Amino acid sequence: MIIALDSHLMLVPINIRKDKKHYIVEDKDSGEFYEMPEICIDAINLMNQGDRLGEIERKLKGKYPDDEVDILDFAGQLLELELIEEIEGVKVEKKIQLKEAKGFLWISSKFGKLFFNKFTYLLYISLFVINLILFISKPSLIPHHEDIFVFDIMVLNVILWMTFTFFLVLIHEFGHILAIRAYNLPTKLEIGHRLFFVVFETDMSSIWKLAPKDRNVLFLAGLCFDTVILFISLVCQLVFSNSGIIIGLTSLAVFDIFMRIAFQCCFYMKTDLYFVFENVSGCYNLMENANQTISKWFPILKNNSLDETEFESERKTIFLYAIFCVVGIVLTIFLYAKYYIPEIIHAAKLLLPGYLKSPTSLAFWDAVVFTLQVGIFLILLLNSWRKKYLKN
Repeated sequence: MIIALDSHLMLVPINIRKDKKHYIVEDKDSGEFYEMPEICIDAINLMNQGDRLGEIERKLKGKYPDDEVDILDFAGQLLELELIEEIEGVKVEKKIQLKEAKGFLWISSKFGKLFFNKFTYLLYISLFVINLILFISKPSLIPHHEDIFVFDIMVLNVILWMTFTFFLVLIHEFGHILAIRAYNLPTKLEIGHRLFFVVFETDMSSIWKLAPKDRNVLFLAGLCFDTVILFISLVCQLVFSNSGIIIGLTSLAVFDIFMRIAFQCCFYMKTDLYFVFENVSGCYNLMENANQTISKWFPILKNNSLDETEFESERKTIFLYAIFCVVGIVLTIFLYAKYYIPEIIHAAKLLLPGYLKSPTSLAFWDAVVFTLQVGIFLILLLNSWRKKYLKN
């Protein structure tokens, strides 16, 4: 269908909300959200008033003399995004897309607000500060790479670690879910990955219905719940210092949460703190835009498809984010060198002799079952990668 300067366009039902720098446009039918500058919003409003595209372009050039205005190109983008309902009264054919159902509507907004209100915010901040004080005053509480080896049998360690991680991650994600439901928004839980870790992910797309200041609560909700569990675990270590099993279990919990919080600082991944930084700055798609800045430091990563002047207004923010990315990479290397590589070496020392034992021995089957457990983890990870890259 041809779009010309004398065309009339009618858009699909949309909501438009002012954001920090630009506007958020919501497609009511699909639930998709798009960030657009003011000039685009003016164009949309003129389309809805019934102006022809040529007249809209003339008005925009008068209002924005310093901007390059190409209304046909913008109309083509709207058509590609399936935001145009009719062209000259003729319905635009669209791809039939099944809208994914979002759950957790059975959790009431009032229940969510029990965990996220002005009083609990102070509690979470206080516990975070107390946790820092405990780590500083008692360095022995800082996790060690051997904390995941609670038992002598490796299979039991893996089962325990996977069980602990599963429930602690669920608690983290349930923080996001309760915060989202506190604002009476829908969500769902998915499986994804961060580097080599299989993770649960809460769908946060509906938060674009909220004002920027309210979004940070939803991004930080998981860390709030992590802070509570970490505080309980640290206190248990101090109170039950003579109980070996309690120390073992709480040390494992501290290790898991400590590492999760540390990786939140790795901004080169889209972590919760990354989204907070993105939301506070008002510069969305930072990870994609920052590739240009990083490529200047590392020419081998240069992406010639990026427009050097397109993000001029966000240059300082992108530069700061690029620095955070480099710091995050250094932090990741440190965490692997300090914790994960020593864990692998320690596990290998315990397991490799088992393969040389008789098939009737416990050590042999401990090594075999451990290998199977690692295999299952790798399958889940590869499946997560497959879904991500096939989707893209």
